[in-house]
Amino acid sequence: MKIALVTDAWHPQINGVVRALSETAAQAQRMGHEVLVVNSLGQRTVPCPTYREIRLTLRPYASIKRSLGDFQPDAVHIATEGPLGLAARFYCKRRRWDFTTSFHTRFPEYLAARAPVPLGLSYAFLRWFHGGAAHTMVSNPALAEDLRARGITRLALWSRGVDTTLFRPLPEAERHAILDLPRPVYAYFGRVAVEKNVEDFLRLQLPGSKVVIGDGPQAAELQSRYPDVHWLGMRQGEDLARHLAATDVMVFPSRTDTLGLVILEANACGVPVAAYPVVGPLATVRNGINGILDADLRTAALAALELSRESCRERAMVYDWAGCTREFLGNLVPARGRH
Repeated sequence: MKIALVTDAWHPQINGVVRALSETAAQAQRMGHEVLVVNSLGQRTVPCPTYREIRLTLRPYASIKRSLGDFQPDAVHIATEGPLGLAARFYCKRRRWDFTTSFHTRFPEYLAARAPVPLGLSYAFLRWFHGGAAHTMVSNPALAEDLRARGITRLALWSRGVDTTLFRPLPEAERHAILDLPRPVYAYFGRVAVEKNVEDFLRLQLPGSKVVIGDGPQAAELQSRYPDVHWLGMRQGEDLARHLAATDVMVFPSRTDTLGLVILEANACGVPVAAYPVVGPLATVRNGINGILDADLRTAALAALELSRESCRERAMVYDWAGCTREFLGNLVPARGRH
C-alpha cells in the first residue's frame, strides 16, 4: 500500500508519540509498504504555547493538498489533532476520502493543567475530530472504555512495542558502576512537565537515591526546589538504555498518560515500575509481576523493590513492534474504497 501518515508530532521531538509513529512507519516500510510522513519539517512553523518543542505549521492546508495530492495514497492515517491533522481531515472530507485517526495524548487534561479550559469543551472538539474517521486507533482496552464513556466511538486497538535489543538488563556490577549512588535508586524517566505530575515522585520520602532522566519546561524550576535529586538530563539511545537499566525502580507518577512507553522500556531493562492504578499503567502493568499499582505512590515504590527483574523482562518481551505494526495496517481503510 501507499500509506500517508499525517502528524504534527515528529523528529526532533523526543516523546512516546514520535517513537510509536516512527517505529511503525519503519516497520511498514520493511514489510514492503510505501509510507509518506507528512509533518512540519521544512515548513513555516511557530512554537506551540507552553510546549515549544512542538512546532505548529502555518498554512497547513497548502502543505496537505500538495503532499496528499501528489502522493495519491491508498490509505490515510491522521495521528494528531493539530494544524496538519485538521487540514488533512478537511482535505479528506472535501475529496470524500475515508481515513483513520489515533488517540495518543489527553490534550484536554494537558490544556486544563495550564489554562482554565473546561474538559467538556475540549472533549467536544475531540468527538468532532475523531467522529469523522472510519475508526480511531487506541493503545489499550482501558483507554477505549474511557473514551467510549466520553462519546468517542468506532475504536480499534493498536498496541505498542519496545526495542528489547536496545533496552536490556545489565550485570549487577555494571549497573552499580553506571550509577554510583546510595541504593536503592528510584528513577523518573520522561518529559519534565506539569502534566506528567513529576513532583509527586520528587516529594516522596524514600531510602537511597532519586534520579530524573529527561528534560522539559519544568526542569529548571523543579531542580532548584529539589537539589537532593540527581538530575541526569536528556539521554538517548544506548546511553539512555544503560542509565535506565542501572536503576532499581522506575516511578511513573503520571495520571494522564494513555499508555506510557517508558513503562515497557523500563521493564525491558529488568526494572519494575511503581505507578498509580490509572488508565496508562493499567494497560501494561500486572500488579506484583512487573510493577506495583497503588494509590499511595510511596507504598508502590517500596513494594516494587521486591519484584523479580527477570519477570519484568519477560513481560516486556511480548511487546513486539512488528506485531503492533501488523495491527496498525489491519486497521487502515482504503481512502477511496466506498466512493
